[in-house]
Amino acid sequence: MATEHTFPDAYAKTAANLPKEFDPEKMSLSMGPSHPSTHGVLRVQFELDGETVTKADPVIGYLHRGDEKLAENMTYNQFVPYTDRLDYIAPLANNHTFAHTIEQLAGLKMPDRVNAIRVLTSEMARLSSHLLGLGAFGIDVGAWTVFMYTFNEREKLYNLFEKLTGARFTTSYTRIGGVSRDIPPGWLEEVDAFCDQFLPILDEVLALLSRNKIFLDRTVGIGVISKEDAISYGLSGPNLRGCGVAMDLRKDRPYWGYDQYEFDVPIGSKGDCYDRYLVRGEEMKQSVRIIKQVIKKFPAGDYYAPEARRIFAPRKDKVLTSMEELINNFMIVTEGPQMPAGEAYFEHENPKGILGFYVVSKGGGVPYRLRIHGPSFSTLSILPKICVGCLISDVVSILGSLDFVMGECDR
Repeated sequence: MATEHTFPDAYAKTAANLPKEFDPEKMSLSMGPSHPSTHGVLRVQFELDGETVTKADPVIGYLHRGDEKLAENMTYNQFVPYTDRLDYIAPLANNHTFAHTIEQLAGLKMPDRVNAIRVLTSEMARLSSHLLGLGAFGIDVGAWTVFMYTFNEREKLYNLFEKLTGARFTTSYTRIGGVSRDIPPGWLEEVDAFCDQFLPILDEVLALLSRNKIFLDRTVGIGVISKEDAISYGLSGPNLRGCGVAMDLRKDRPYWGYDQYEFDVPIGSKGDCYDRYLVRGEEMKQSVRIIKQVIKKFPAGDYYAPEARRIFAPRKDKVLTSMEELINNFMIVTEGPQMPAGEAYFEHENPKGILGFYVVSKGGGVPYRLRIHGPSFSTLSILPKICVGCLISDVVSILGSLDFVMGECDR
């Protein structure tokens, strides 16, 4: 019996005429989103000709974060803990970047002590991030011992973070207008002692890899990125500097007093996986150099801008003795700090590249719009270009050398 359904399946016919995503004569391979070498919830859909990659398509979105829209429904201070979850390997640097953006909007100037704390903890976050990135990269290419060394040093850093912030991982240390608490007594001396013992260990770790034949075979000439491609794809941080582009916001547009400290910007020459490894190794030495200079001339003063107290929170003694200040404090806590209308953008040289926040305010205690520029999102965009022509085993080295984090991508 003939069907009475005379309408064609328009969707099926349309789909049949669309260009094929992958060549059916080649093999399609899905790596991730839970594969160890994809470092998080990245899924990469490959087209393979034998073991050679002919097409690569990164698929993101498995975290379902929605950070930018969440920010538009909470007060400025309430969003600080969410910045921990962007690059969750370096939360202190994220906290400072967001706070500085809002301080620009409010027209606040930070005391020297606040700036010194932000430089110091940002460089410690860079050490923590590079240590984990280096250790994970080692595991990707079969060098397990490196991970044990770097994780041990990172654990020492986390002990220092815990003494300073009260938390090891998601610190939420920064406040808009300063930091949540001052440096505890003896903490700077402990950081200085860590730096002294860290440098010899770092040399030992790098010696395990720099002349290791297996490591060289798996990284030299693999995943090459040209200067032109790195710039056009918006790469930043070690991935850009590994291509020979000496761009570093700490040097090019100094902030927080970075221009007071002497340090070098290491760059690569070939733009391959090995150059990106070398750049991160040298950057850790330069971070130690900066940290020791900050400690040497650590300024006295307040850890919270006096002007910020008028906007964000009255002094506690005034809250307890003045009815007007008590009401003011209640309004700030419930409705958020009242910001002027306007917009602000600030970007910081984070461990994985440039992290930027763009905020639009129409007044009131909640941002009207907030957008985040995360370095890892740009980093992943170049993956389809540099993976083509590589062996599938080389992809593991490339992913490890790019050192991305998915918290910045799924925002």
